[in-house]
Amino acid sequence: VNHRQTTQSTWGPLILLAYPLIKMAAEFTRASTFVQKLPKDGPVQLSNEDKLVFYKYYKQATVGDCTEAQPWAIQVEARMKHDAWSSVKGMTKDAAMTTYVAQLSKVYPTWRDEAAKMGL
Repeated sequence: VNHRQTTQSTWGPLILLAYPLIKMAAEFTRASTFVQKLPKDGPVQLSNEDKLVFYKYYKQATVGDCTEAQPWAIQVEARMKHDAWSSVKGMTKDAAMTTYVAQLSKVYPTWRDEAAKMGL
């Protein structure tokens, strides 16, 4: 049995199936790094609502479903983050990555060009 031929014939289709996921993961990493590096006084100012949207999809993509206890209502920021993340419970990590990138493209259509200028 030629193990090399068997391995190549087995891996070929798997690589073709995995490529879009690998590409999306790289695009998500680039997008999330870009958002984290946006200057506070830059041309694009994210609203608190936008920040929560990015937060929830980032957490869902990197951690999965929220399993933390809900903070007390007086802990306003922590509660808002928890509730936002919990709102996407059940979403797959791939869908969260895709949605994160789509939201960034909606808010900042030229982000890819700007990311390239930043060396991302």
